[in-house]
Amino acid sequence: MLYSKTTPEQKRLALRQGLASGRLQQFPGAFNPLSARLIQEKGFPGVYISGAVLANDLGLPDIGLTTLTEVATRAGQIARMTDLPAIVDADTGFGEPMNVARTVQELENAGLAGCHIEDQINPKRCGHLDGKAVVDLDTALKRIRAAADARRDPNFLIMARTDIRATEPGTGGLEAAADRARALVDAGADAIFPEAMGTLEEFKAIRDAVDVPVLANMTEFGKSRLFTAAELEAVGINLVIYPVTLLRIAMGAAERTLEAIAAHGTQEAQVEEMLTRSRLYELVDYEAYNRFDTSVFNFQVPGRY
Repeated sequence: MLYSKTTPEQKRLALRQGLASGRLQQFPGAFNPLSARLIQEKGFPGVYISGAVLANDLGLPDIGLTTLTEVATRAGQIARMTDLPAIVDADTGFGEPMNVARTVQELENAGLAGCHIEDQINPKRCGHLDGKAVVDLDTALKRIRAAADARRDPNFLIMARTDIRATEPGTGGLEAAADRARALVDAGADAIFPEAMGTLEEFKAIRDAVDVPVLANMTEFGKSRLFTAAELEAVGINLVIYPVTLLRIAMGAAERTLEAIAAHGTQEAQVEEMLTRSRLYELVDYEAYNRFDTSVFNFQVPGRY
């Protein structure tokens, strides 16, 4: 009932333990607090909160328009609805190194288990689009040092994302990504997020370059095919995210339902695809609220239909 009974500190420890377990950690992307609860119910070990999803949910493109306040507030709302650790996309840290430091502390305050900070220039753009540009190495390292120095809970995960692979053609970009990954780890990164890898061999090259956990981004319509968990685990990947999957499927269903209403004057044909009232009540735990205070919540939860 209400929010998670697991503390942020316990969630951060669970994230660290999961990454050290030797098993691939699958983190679906939550697009709202209720979807985070569903992710937990289905047995996943953690929740990912995408910057693109947070921006898109506000009707904005993923080009760095969201603010730290918006991201920390919404990410906190999502994180507190689940016992699972949640990692949030902190874009470029929302400014200069001092801003990055504040970003980390605000995300700690919001109950997140970790975040990733990238090396794109501002304004940033989606990691799987062409035409990206990255900052120089010194700037990238300052961001990560500021993040690592600012955290108060040593288990809060500081992940460094690098987009440099896509800025140089051929093997040059991959070598640059491996070199930058090593430097980011030396600067204090606990994990590496190499964005827009095209092949399993590219993921393995980054895996071989560093001694910290490595993340794979399995976003649809991206630079690589959607590798299976077994394929990623075979090349040593520790964490895989599905950042926009649930938002895309939900918005696709919403669009089809609106089209059906417009075409037929009723949603009747779509009802079989909907979450039932009783299932929704299960997810929001109406029964617990009813037990807590029957003077306020004194209704009967209906049967499944």
